[in-house]
Amino acid sequence: MPIETKLTKLLGIRVPVVQGGMQWVGVPKLVAAVSNAGGLGVITALTQPSPDALRKAIQETRTLTKNNFGVNITLLPSITPPDYEGYARAAVEEGVRIFETAGNNPGPLIKYFKSKGCIVIHKCTTIRHAKSAQRLGVDALSIDGFECAGHPGEEDIGGLVLLARAAQELDIPFIASGGFADGRGLASALALGACGVNMGTRFMCTVESPIHQKIKEKIVASTEQDTVHIFRTLHNTARVYKNAVAQQVVALERRPGGAKFEDVRELVSGQRGRLVYEIGDPDYGIWTAGIVMGLIKDIPTCEELLKRIERETEEAIEGLAKLRVPEAKAKL
Repeated sequence: MPIETKLTKLLGIRVPVVQGGMQWVGVPKLVAAVSNAGGLGVITALTQPSPDALRKAIQETRTLTKNNFGVNITLLPSITPPDYEGYARAAVEEGVRIFETAGNNPGPLIKYFKSKGCIVIHKCTTIRHAKSAQRLGVDALSIDGFECAGHPGEEDIGGLVLLARAAQELDIPFIASGGFADGRGLASALALGACGVNMGTRFMCTVESPIHQKIKEKIVASTEQDTVHIFRTLHNTARVYKNAVAQQVVALERRPGGAKFEDVRELVSGQRGRLVYEIGDPDYGIWTAGIVMGLIKDIPTCEELLKRIERETEEAIEGLAKLRVPEAKAKL
């Protein structure tokens, strides 16, 4: 039997699993595969070089799936910001009605999407920011714990406490993000009050993921100890794969007097990171990965993965139910 939650009803999906909006990874092939498997695939808008390119990606995705999918727009600090409004307008005009927002000052985007009748999920790393987004009128929140790949915020609160706090404080549905790869994780998130999970690194390591096979194999071979935080001293913490480049960035940050962004700019170039996924050299540049690598042991199709997660979640829930015994028996 399908697991029905507020998330599955809100998004019109069968499995309460959302694919994370990953730079260079959230492209039509993977997005469609996740949606076809019963979850929610998410196109990463800024992976596309322009709003018109995003239109084409949405159109391509529609040729690959009849199921719902979403678009992620992440607001990043930048000297020359991308055309966020253009990306948003292009997606809405192409008929997308599910959006994931992340980053600072999402208010204008949220207002625009809601004025067009769209569903908005905002990703954040603190209860404070979650409550702010709730006031802005989002439909659901994605609560990103310290375990996550990418930007975990600066408060270092793990998912176990962060999700429980979300259940105490929030009035709208929320999904759990950071550290999820299997049915045990989904069952635990549901027990903590979430209505689903967001998975990034796990979907990187699937057959339909666009990254190089050698990077997928590197994820399988890695453990939960193979990530490192960069930009800690710049107050823009990012969890990335622990390779020689990342460790060089950390060393520069730890030297007397620290480091400015200009000192590490070349090392952390996004184009170098993109080439990691294209050429399959895990040491070529900075690339994002979560500690959930310790749970990833194979490279399944998205359909195989979500079927497995459904089965494992049901088994976990049934196993917990068996812990309950009649009161009279418990006293013996």
